[in-house]
Amino acid sequence: MEVRRTAPVKLAVPDERRDDLHESARQFRHCANRATEFCWSDRSYTECVTANTTARDALYDELREETDLTANLVQEAIRRGVQAVKGCVERWKSGKRVSQPEFTSWSMLYDKRSATFYRNKVSLSTVNGRVECAFELPSDSPTPYERYVLSEEFEFRASTLQYDAVDDEFYFHITTRKYDSEGDDEPSEVSEDTEHQTVLGIDLGVNSLAVASTGRFWHGDDYDHWCREFEERRGEMQQRGTQAAHNALLRLGKREKAWRKQYIHTVANEIVTEAVEHECDVIVFEELTDIRERLPHAKWHHVWAFRRLFEYVEYKAPERGVSVEQVKPNHTSQRCSRTDCGFTHEDNRQGEVFCCQKCGYEVNADYNAAKNIGTRYGRKRQHRLRSSPKSGTETHQ
Repeated sequence: MEVRRTAPVKLAVPDERRDDLHESARQFRHCANRATEFCWSDRSYTECVTANTTARDALYDELREETDLTANLVQEAIRRGVQAVKGCVERWKSGKRVSQPEFTSWSMLYDKRSATFYRNKVSLSTVNGRVECAFELPSDSPTPYERYVLSEEFEFRASTLQYDAVDDEFYFHITTRKYDSEGDDEPSEVSEDTEHQTVLGIDLGVNSLAVASTGRFWHGDDYDHWCREFEERRGEMQQRGTQAAHNALLRLGKREKAWRKQYIHTVANEIVTEAVEHECDVIVFEELTDIRERLPHAKWHHVWAFRRLFEYVEYKAPERGVSVEQVKPNHTSQRCSRTDCGFTHEDNRQGEVFCCQKCGYEVNADYNAAKNIGTRYGRKRQHRLRSSPKSGTETHQ
């Protein structure tokens, strides 16, 4: 089973090279939008270009002349534009209203040729040669960077460079993967309809911050660990009662706020990427109303994370051609997700394990719920399409 992990790393960018990164991002965005312009057609989705090779062959030479980006960055920008159009085409086929996607956010994709890693720094391609940026890693070891990027078990896939305008900081989100034959932490079974899946269901929880219907987990271990760390530090400073401790407490609060926001941004980006890579045109969350009652063990920082995660995915996904929806959470944790069963009973869920009392299907409970969330929206969409007199399309679930 493929296991993917992302290590968010704060970069120390030399002051004299910050403008190079900003200009690189501007030109990268220009290339991605030029790709969407080339691929898009307002007349019919059949006239839209969804093949990366077609767009690359048509645009590559032209964009290399128009910009100062390296070859790899131009290719990544074209690929991003094609994926956005492809997602819109799938929504169009399903009868949804769509428009030509447009990229506006600060973001660049790096592959292993445009980003060279060293133990404590990375060398990035820019419009003005390469820039070396040191990593600002937490003092606690092992950091996610050490656990995943430096590990021989994980291999580098791609990275996303982002800029936080509020804090005026650059962050590098490094995605890695390994193949786990045992699958102790993940379900060994994935949705039988993943190949044709157009809906990505997301279940939110305490032990696993988010679980996708594709079988991917975003564990909350690191999030919970650092929340406890910040809480303990706040307690120590509050006990001192001095002005210096008060000032330090204010600084700690700002760091904690920035850290929480960046962490959830990382998860949101990965959820959107998961949808794009599995060719899903919709990401579906359970409605967050009364989530405190549904998850009595969730602390305030969990509820904050759930709400922010939905908000971040909601504005990030459309840029990749993916829409975001919500469904009622009723019985999603108690219903068997097997398509030939669907038996619903409160005894089906036993802690972290789901075991259907009717058919015996046994799987991780959060994963089962994520599949039910996706299926619920898929059935709702199919019903809407069948009842529409203008509908002549079909969706795969």
